[in-house]
Amino acid sequence: MPIIVDIDVMLAKRKMSVGELADRVGITPANLAVLKNGRAKAVRFATLAALCEALACQPGDLLRWEKEPPPE
Repeated sequence: MPIIVDIDVMLAKRKMSVGELADRVGITPANLAVLKNGRAKAVRFATLAALCEALACQPGDLLRWEKEPPPE
């Protein structure tokens, strides 16, 4: 998938655990793991906003686009 989720980077910068972030955002650690591992098919703007607030960052700090390599 060309959308890369960099929640791990922000967690490390903020010295915060997945459990603590999940509590602050109001989602389960399992759902946060799905999102941070890039397995989520969608993210609600409300969840993205809550992540940004909890991590004191911008959406672009959490999500980025990378072009997929052409099939061989």
